[in-house]
Amino acid sequence: MEPVPALEVRELDAWYGHTQALRKVSLLMLEQRITAVIGPSGCGKSTFIRCLNRINDLIPGFRVEGRTLFKGQDLYAPGVDPIEIRLRIGMVFQKANPFPKSIYDNIAYGPRLSGVKDRARLDALVEESLKKSALWDEVKDKLRQSALALSGGQQQRLCIARALAVEPEVLLLDEPCSALDPIATGRIEELLLGLKKSYTMVIVTHNMQQAARVSDTTAFFMLGKLIEFGPTQDIFTNPREKVTEDYITGRFG
Repeated sequence: MEPVPALEVRELDAWYGHTQALRKVSLLMLEQRITAVIGPSGCGKSTFIRCLNRINDLIPGFRVEGRTLFKGQDLYAPGVDPIEIRLRIGMVFQKANPFPKSIYDNIAYGPRLSGVKDRARLDALVEESLKKSALWDEVKDKLRQSALALSGGQQQRLCIARALAVEPEVLLLDEPCSALDPIATGRIEELLLGLKKSYTMVIVTHNMQQAARVSDTTAFFMLGKLIEFGPTQDIFTNPREKVTEDYITGRFG
């Protein structure tokens, strides 16, 4: 079967007030694939993935032009509910941000907001989400304890479980491992490779090895522009652009 596009941006421009952060970005992200977004600091990586679930809308003075399509639907079309988009396109941030609640209530928070009241259904969603994020065995006996007592790596897996609990189709991850040690990072990478069977993922990373290990396709950004995009192996072993090669081999960035 041919892979199906999950997300597509066409000629995407983005501004914070008068400052342009993205310039004419066009990119296709396929279902059940991991797309890595790499590039030096301040090149537009985070702005880009935050356009994909309209979380930038919360920033005063932010605006976009161009098209951002999710399964063919324009996410910025009039009448599209950004909250519904954020349920279908989940997000995990750089710094783990559990709510100051129990592990159970962190995971049940989204489903409850979406109207799930049935206790058995909530229990099942909590268990299923924690299993998907490879955390269930570590926390199943302490679901009523504060999520803030977990280690950094566990908190980040909890945030992934919380994003999965509302049953999204896409998961966006903005440098999810940058604050973690190598062992916790390895766990998250393993987890992402396992989740790929069920979800489309876009991951922003500063870590070249991480992009090479987990992603199917890689997009290299610089100064708000998409410089190069293609299969990860090609980008890392045979980049078309000299500037991509310089960044990947550590000559700058």
